[in-house]
Amino acid sequence: MTPGICNTPRWLAALVLACAALFSGVAVAEDEPGFESLFDGKTLDGWRLVGKQGEGYVVKDGVIVCPATGGGNLFTEKEYSNFILRFEYRVSPGGNNGIGLRSAFEGNPAFDAMESQVLDDYAPQYAKLLPGQYHGSIYKVFAAKRGAPKKAGEWNTEEIVCDGPHIKVTVNGQLTVEGNINDVKDEAILKEHPGLKRTTGHIGFLGHGTLVEFRNIRVKTLPDTAEK
Repeated sequence: MTPGICNTPRWLAALVLACAALFSGVAVAEDEPGFESLFDGKTLDGWRLVGKQGEGYVVKDGVIVCPATGGGNLFTEKEYSNFILRFEYRVSPGGNNGIGLRSAFEGNPAFDAMESQVLDDYAPQYAKLLPGQYHGSIYKVFAAKRGAPKKAGEWNTEEIVCDGPHIKVTVNGQLTVEGNINDVKDEAILKEHPGLKRTTGHIGFLGHGTLVEFRNIRVKTLPDTAEK
């Protein structure tokens, strides 16, 4: 008798399902204890769009899309203090976005909170930026190590850890930023970034009128950490 689907080994069935999800454009979330999804794959429930530009953000094929004709700041309704944020992103050629960290709904997160840059580092128009403006950098505060992102059009994985004053950014498995906010003593930086030491706020996508996509967005809340 030909074996039926019920007799298929579990590992093979899981592989088939994973491949089907991959080819359908839907990311497969790993088993990650303590993480909660921030995106249901269908709607923007749990998010608030501030300063909408054009189309703002849309959901398409299980992905949050900032269209080239859209933008604004898409924030979580919920606030987070210490957390691990994991997601996948894909930029178009010249793509430019950002991840708002501990932000208020008002103001500019790059200065009134923190912004981890999302950028097509290899685009010619970005060849002469400051070190703290490339992908993963805490915008103009902690410069990221270069070379971790893939070329435009490919999906990347990213993890951002905010644990008290300690900030880490890992792109495609490579640690690109590791810094302590309390170690920032440059008066010019502190003056330009009055929100750098905010201890709680919203997570957000900060659109700049270029096509950038996000999926498989999840967060794990960490316990309060005494500043060191």
